[in-house]
Amino acid sequence: MSDIWIKPAPKIGPTCLPPMKIPLKQQGYERREFFFGGTANAYIDTAPLSSSGEWSVAPSGDQARYASRLLVYRPIDPARFNGTVIVEWMNVSSGLDTPSEWIMLHTELMRQGYAHVAVSAQYAGVEGGPIPFPRVIPLSLAAKRINPLRYRSLSHPGDSFSYDIFRQAAELVRRPEEINPLNTLKPRHVIATGQSQSAHRLITFINAFGKSTDLFDGYFIHSRVGAVPELSGGAAAPLSELSHCQVMAPDVVRIREDLGRPVFNLQTETDLFPLHALASRQEDSTHFRLWEVAGSAHADLYVSNIGLRDAGNDVTAAAVTTTTRSNPLLKKCRDNISTAPQHHFVAKAAIRALNNWIVDGIAPSSQPRLEINATGDGLATDKHGNALGGVRSPYMDAPIARMSGLNSTPRDNQCLCFLFGSTDMLDAATLRFLYPTHNDYVTEVTAATCNAVNAGTLLAEDAALVIAAAREANIPPQ
Repeated sequence: MSDIWIKPAPKIGPTCLPPMKIPLKQQGYERREFFFGGTANAYIDTAPLSSSGEWSVAPSGDQARYASRLLVYRPIDPARFNGTVIVEWMNVSSGLDTPSEWIMLHTELMRQGYAHVAVSAQYAGVEGGPIPFPRVIPLSLAAKRINPLRYRSLSHPGDSFSYDIFRQAAELVRRPEEINPLNTLKPRHVIATGQSQSAHRLITFINAFGKSTDLFDGYFIHSRVGAVPELSGGAAAPLSELSHCQVMAPDVVRIREDLGRPVFNLQTETDLFPLHALASRQEDSTHFRLWEVAGSAHADLYVSNIGLRDAGNDVTAAAVTTTTRSNPLLKKCRDNISTAPQHHFVAKAAIRALNNWIVDGIAPSSQPRLEINATGDGLATDKHGNALGGVRSPYMDAPIARMSGLNSTPRDNQCLCFLFGSTDMLDAATLRFLYPTHNDYVTEVTAATCNAVNAGTLLAEDAALVIAAAREANIPPQ
């Protein structure tokens, strides 16, 4: 570790990150940015990469110097720290380093006292471009493009080195030397996480390096995708992308069964079909759990908008609404996008379940898979058009809308609507038939909420918001 260095980022201009409006100090948290660097290796396979995930790799001989950054969210009072650090591989699909998991999970992380470290592991987040959807977001929002003065000393040699960069970031968290990015906090457990494109890369990290590193006690794989052309193909990210030594993953990739550490995979409806992850679906085992969330989409209004300002007590975060636009920067979609609150609520239950699994050895419950239709090309649905099976929620079991991971807006590189699913409110006559009175609706939601809490897929703290939103809803329409 002697080659790895870390230092506080210079206080020159703004930090490059999404515009979150959460009052961290009121929550007892602080955010700090650090630069770190060293020498990273690229890797090649020593045997063909198999679908089982039991990969064997070795350094390719290519080494490169790098300088990147960490964003650290930590409790101000050390007594609040629960001992677990979440290390997130930041998502670069938008051309900006985005801590998607922090946005999705922050209310749970802060109320439970986690520390969270978001890592700039990839080239696009530091240097800028290429990005998967250039006609949606034509300008790079990478750190060095947004604030060249603050980030001019950073240097990323390319994504073939990203796995070693991520590993070395975790090394600084797990075994700090002169500078501890967590201040005085000492981690007892470390969880690696990544969402979407970052999950794609984290699967490669687990299968290639998970057996040889003791840095992580568990892994949270959120919305993994399959063989998607925009992500260089394969059901996991390429091991190497050097022009003279490209090592691609196969079209079906499972998490290796011999890892010996807990892996929790949370999936949405969009992930299974539009993003082709169904082929890599695997059964629960001693160290693996898969939850597929009925009615959820790969991206939704929470992660793109509401989550940027949610302090944990916002009833809006539990309400079903309709809008065709996820945020002002993106185009309107043909369908109302997914506003499904169950996605972020189940994600929070999942991260708590994973931490309990690691700390106390209590494995999360196994949940039913989403049901596939008779032709095998989509999900089986009920009379309202909602998916059958999967992780259930009050939004599915006391429905007021059809919630789907599909969006009918034509898919091209000008529009991200295919990631955002859809929400269609049930018509007034159907709602009056289902819930003759408002009290009937609240009663149904309350019963379904209790079922979800008992199943461990909804946290009691979030259940109160779900019921509060039901009480405020105009159901049946007046």
